[in-house]
Amino acid sequence: KADIQKAAVAAGRNPEDILLCAATKMNDANAVRQAIAAGVDCCGENRVQELTQKLSENAYEGAPVHFIGHLQTNKVKQVVGKVDLIQSVDRLKLLQCIQEEARKQGIIQDILLEINIGQEESKSGFGLDDILPLVEKMSDYPNVCLHGLMAIPPICEKPGDNDKFFLEIRNLAVDITAKKYDNVSVDILSMGMSDDYADAIACGSTMIR
Repeated sequence: KADIQKAAVAAGRNPEDILLCAATKMNDANAVRQAIAAGVDCCGENRVQELTQKLSENAYEGAPVHFIGHLQTNKVKQVVGKVDLIQSVDRLKLLQCIQEEARKQGIIQDILLEINIGQEESKSGFGLDDILPLVEKMSDYPNVCLHGLMAIPPICEKPGDNDKFFLEIRNLAVDITAKKYDNVSVDILSMGMSDDYADAIACGSTMIR
């Protein structure tokens, strides 16, 4: 958290505007409780089975829990309504399934759209050019609220390598905000991880993982 504060101040930003999401996969409930006690802002789970197990153990008490991994459509009902935010909505079919399950439950599920910013075959996510046309139609999904964008750029070799990707995400978020779409509030840019979070913060990230 001290390093996040340092990076934020160096970028002329308020450290309180940046949240730390701890990737908690392969950590048991006790380890998650320790992370929350140590000050992480939210917990991110990659696997539905682990999420379900830890929820049954009240592992996330005191912090929001997000789903940050690849979500299969047949497991949507185990995640919708159970997490505060689904960060990894990476395809239209998944968005449609989340809408349908949230409608059945009578809730509004908060989400982010995941962008495959490096156009890597090994990663899922929407293309950069897919986002604006999709955002224009978010009013078709009344039980889903779009809160922003998530991206995992390619592994960086040296500091600054991923700045171009982070800035593309930031610029897209600015464009979306300016258009004031229904059912859309771009207040979260989830980008930057252990190797590149300082660069991500400098480029406008509001949540690092």
